Amino acid sequence: MNKTLYMKATPEKVADYVIFSGDPWRVEVLKKYLDDVSHIGFFREFNTYTGFYKGVRITVTSTGIGAPSAAIAMEEMYNAGMKVAVRMGTVMSLNDDLLGTYVIPSGSFRMEKTSETYVELGYPAVADFALVNSLSNTFKKAGQKVDNGINATMDGFYSQMKESRLSKTRNVNFDKIFDELAMNKVTGVDMESSAMLVIGRLMGVKTAVVTLVTVLKNLKASLEDSIRQTKEDELCRLTLEGIYKFHKGE
Repeated sequence: MNKTLYMKATPEKVADYVIFSGDPWRVEVLKKYLDDVSHIGFFREFNTYTGFYKGVRITVTSTGIGAPSAAIAMEEMYNAGMKVAVRMGTVMSLNDDLLGTYVIPSGSFRMEKTSETYVELGYPAVADFALVNSLSNTFKKAGQKVDNGINATMDGFYSQMKESRLSKTRNVNFDKIFDELAMNKVTGVDMESSAMLVIGRLMGVKTAVVTLVTVLKNLKASLEDSIRQTKEDELCRLTLEGIYKFHKGE
């Protein structure tokens, strides 16, 4: 088989299990916990390695920011044989009590447009329940707080999630956006999850999302850099362990 267009991936280089990180450099943290690692390549926003965690072969790759590039990553890993997908990243929470904790959503509110190019809006963005359970139990057993509510996925960071110079001149009402989400019991907001859940379901790929709450709505509070670095390392370790547990049927 020829290499995929952007990620230069082939079936012999890609594992059944794939972890997707938005940040290409977070992939370098994941790589530290893998044995017998090989680098598939770093092309555009896609930084990809394959290795072994406790004997389970896992590919770790990046998507960059947003649903369009995440969809490309999903497509190309699927073309190379992916069977289980986990989006591992960060999320903005609407709940002040969740800063520094983890959100492993059962589903996502489809407010991005990428998934609409695949299937109509009535199609749900839901995670694989068994995978969610394995990941959640792993984090909880490590003493971490986990929320399994729903998140919302949006396209516009500076037009829907964070005030900017332009949004102020256009009088964007961010409070209204967040209040409506809170009224609908949304836990957090990101830019990739719903598209990945929808696409994964259409592919027949078991898909879930595990995210660290690094900021609160409109960035009114955020984790300090040193704390965030420690928590992101923990996020990487526990996500790998969760996949191992899932593989073992736990």
